[in-house]
Amino acid sequence: MRDAPAPQSQTAPAEKSRIRLYVTLAGLYLAQGIPTYLIAAALPPVLREQGVSRTAIGLFSLLMLPLVVKFAWAPFVDRIRLLPIGHRRGWIVPMQLVCSAALFAMAFIQPADVVSLFLMCMVISIAMSTQDIATDGYATQKLTEADRGIGNACQGGAVAFGVVIGGSLSLFLFEKWGWQPTLLFVAALSLIPLAMTVMMDEDSGPSQTSERSAAPRPSLRAFFRRPEAVQILIVALVFRASEGLVKAMEGSYLVDIKLPLSWIGYLSGASAATAGLLGSVVAVGLMRWQGTRTALITLGGLRTICFLMFALHALGLSDSLYTVIGAAGFQTLIRYMEIVVLYSLFMSVASKDQPGTDFTILACAQLVVYLAGSSASGMLADKLGYDALFTLSTALSGLAVLLTATLLRRKPAPPMFEEVRP
Repeated sequence: MRDAPAPQSQTAPAEKSRIRLYVTLAGLYLAQGIPTYLIAAALPPVLREQGVSRTAIGLFSLLMLPLVVKFAWAPFVDRIRLLPIGHRRGWIVPMQLVCSAALFAMAFIQPADVVSLFLMCMVISIAMSTQDIATDGYATQKLTEADRGIGNACQGGAVAFGVVIGGSLSLFLFEKWGWQPTLLFVAALSLIPLAMTVMMDEDSGPSQTSERSAAPRPSLRAFFRRPEAVQILIVALVFRASEGLVKAMEGSYLVDIKLPLSWIGYLSGASAATAGLLGSVVAVGLMRWQGTRTALITLGGLRTICFLMFALHALGLSDSLYTVIGAAGFQTLIRYMEIVVLYSLFMSVASKDQPGTDFTILACAQLVVYLAGSSASGMLADKLGYDALFTLSTALSGLAVLLTATLLRRKPAPPMFEEVRP
């Protein structure tokens, strides 16, 4: 006999709580997305227009470093309650205030003062990386297995809006308003999503000493003691290894095959933002249909086909521009869907004792291999040509899918020793 459905009086508050959580997460991820994409997408062309050298602009890529190594201080964010306003909220609020203050300070620095600008941007990057640890920890704690897909879709959608606001809108405002008014506006705009912290469901009183003392101390070592976490870490290191090779050279290839710059701008701008919003929604449906692990394999297979389209065109086996344009647009859609699925997988193995640490380690791992591929792509294209680069990427993507499928079907080995609790 089936259980009787819960009365509407019971389900309504639960549904409101879930919606409140989704809205909160979307606001928190948007808060960090606006300044992040201002630095990553809008600042380089603005600095170039102001006469800053390409060498100096290239060094701004080092601002990605905190995003890669933030796992090193993630245990401290999990371990320490910074302010008596809630554990995660106590990190998110001050980090966002630091970020807004740094943007405000940038408005009074001349674009030619590259060193000062770099230092302010590094402050923003560190603050946003730390906020991301706290936000990811909060999301991992609060999202149930059934809610992870929608929760991570909210994150993907917020990232897409971050690209539009921090990147596209900021560039438009830089052209219309100039340097100082634009930065002052973005500094104020970045504070608005802080209103979402009021909706966070956290105890704002002192830390529960008895519960905290009974739980293991958050650490990197605790992550590696858990076989299921290490298994997914290998997936994170393998699955996106080929992706940076193609994405980093996509724009250059489109230029070299004489695609108009306006088309390229559409593919990397409005089209990418649309793909981000659409992909986040479609990923939820795919996960509900196939499950998280099977959905990841499906997306890996579709990604491999996109890479193959690039390879066939570069090899001269397909001469249609629409083949490459379609592959580029579909690849962007798949990339956003991958993030939703991967992050849901990461959350499924993150410990409730150190959710920010575990999730951050896995997120950093997939980012490291993506950036490694991006860094090597130009050299490989120069040495081997686009045809060899895209063929290699296709083969690596296919192998990654096979290895990921094998890993996800294998039960993790039991731990070699029991974790000792303090």
